[in-house]
Amino acid sequence: MKKLALAAALSLAATSAIAGGVEPVMEPAPVEQAASSSNGGLIVPLLLLVLVAAAASN
Repeated sequence: MKKLALAAALSLAATSAIAGGVEPVMEPAPVEQAASSSNGGLIVPLLLLVLVAAAASN
């Protein structure tokens, strides 16, 4: 009788677990930042060129 009760309890637990299911976890999509058009790559070489030109003129 105990085995029958245990089997009934396990089957009820299994059906409720299957019926409810596990909700899939959706990870948020990564947000890409728009690339800013900065002149950071041009400012340093231009300043260096100006400094070299100023040093060469003396």
